[in-house]
Amino acid sequence: MSRRFRAGLLLIGGVALLATAGVVHAIVLETLTLTLVLTAAGAAACVVGLGGLRGELAALARRRRGEIALSTLGVVGILLALAYLSARYPARFDFTSSGRHSLSEATVTMLKRLDRPVRVVFFHDPLMRETVELYQLMARETPRLEVEFHDPMINPAQARLLGVTFAGTAVMESEGRRLQVNGGSEADIANGILRVSQGATQRVCFLDGHGEPDPFSLESHDHLEGSPGHSHGLGARYVVHERHGMAKARHALETLNYTVEKILLLKETTALGGCAVLVVPGPKTALLPREVAAIGEYLAAGGHALFMLDPFARTNLEPVIREYGVVVDDDIVIDEASHFWADMSAPAVSNYNRHQITRELPLSFFPGARSLSPTPQRVPGTSVTPLVNTSRNSWGQRDPDRVVYVEGRDTPGPHTLMVVALRRPAGEAPDAAGPGVRRSRVVVVGDSDFATNSFFHIMGNGQLFLNTVNYLAAQENLIGLQPRSAELPRVNLTNRQMKATFFASVLLVPAVLALVGTVVWWRQH
Repeated sequence: MSRRFRAGLLLIGGVALLATAGVVHAIVLETLTLTLVLTAAGAAACVVGLGGLRGELAALARRRRGEIALSTLGVVGILLALAYLSARYPARFDFTSSGRHSLSEATVTMLKRLDRPVRVVFFHDPLMRETVELYQLMARETPRLEVEFHDPMINPAQARLLGVTFAGTAVMESEGRRLQVNGGSEADIANGILRVSQGATQRVCFLDGHGEPDPFSLESHDHLEGSPGHSHGLGARYVVHERHGMAKARHALETLNYTVEKILLLKETTALGGCAVLVVPGPKTALLPREVAAIGEYLAAGGHALFMLDPFARTNLEPVIREYGVVVDDDIVIDEASHFWADMSAPAVSNYNRHQITRELPLSFFPGARSLSPTPQRVPGTSVTPLVNTSRNSWGQRDPDRVVYVEGRDTPGPHTLMVVALRRPAGEAPDAAGPGVRRSRVVVVGDSDFATNSFFHIMGNGQLFLNTVNYLAAQENLIGLQPRSAELPRVNLTNRQMKATFFASVLLVPAVLALVGTVVWWRQH
């Protein structure tokens, strides 16, 4: 073995020992005798190796001194140029599956539709870098958004001038209106910009007094496979409404600049006067005639409503909905082909009819839903658009106690679960148009459980509810804009998808491998 080869091995071994010492220290985060020994041995080996190779290294430097100098200068120049270009033209690459570090498409669309200038002064500390980047990303999307950054510890006078007492507060101004936003999420910032630019809030009124889910209740319950004693589908027994709160839906609406209220039409039938949208979330008992009349007058005056009516529940609202060309069927939909998990009475839908409400909507499901049908004769002045339909393997079950299809009694699918209906006010000409014309918008859904706390956050249920309210309130620029959830990733499959996954992973792949192995064995023998 030559002297030069031994010196090279010593140099490589010394570098390896030094690297090992660094890794050990990074793991234990304290100085150990082992790391000192490894460092000393590695340094000694490097010194001896470099000493044995000093002649070869000196000759290499003398022969290629100019090339080494030019190469070094070239690399340094390239690094400086890249540093300048990256600072001058920044670029972001978000490799997360959910786009966690990028603006959502709904936020980008909202920013591009801003019609009023908005000035934002954000007070932050060095630990709020992610929030600062959010404001910077939003400012790049529209010239109407101006953002300033201050540290309240460095510039306390500016903070005192705007009434800010702690870091993390943003002061937004637009045409004389001022708003403080303390949240640092994308939804908080985007909806703060919306609130200050619009300058007015709209009321969403939830009907109360008939066993409806409470929009101010945070109660929910778990839904596990095979859990006894509770169901939303066939044979369901209604539990107390506190168990089915809608606080998640209310919070999402308030984030979108709505004011949410509960109304009792028994006390005051004129309470609907200031409501931009009336939500009827699954009443369990029938409404009184005076309540039905109040809702009818509200709609006749151009009001908008979302009716969520559960199976086999008589509400006395059926004649009001029929005036829009929609019949609420007295059944529950059973879908053998496409349902959520193992519950055939919870139809799952991933393909929708084209509409603003269902734009880019993921899979949604309806735990216990009734079907909707058109009236035998078209109601003059109305326009009905189906949005959500079940598969062809579904049927409308008339018997509330047993899952079995009876020809002549039950109606085969596909069935409609959600419709949008428009109606012109009485006496309006069919071709009337303009800002003074107010057509009544109504959305009817054959289920209310999909928007409760238990199911609001799963797949596209929450987005479907928010898109519907935004459409009824004529706030199409808010469609798709909702708070992002930070829940653990979860794969939700329909029954058909679960069966396909089972056969592909448990049967198909092993069968292909067994076939390939048999063919290889046969050819070798």
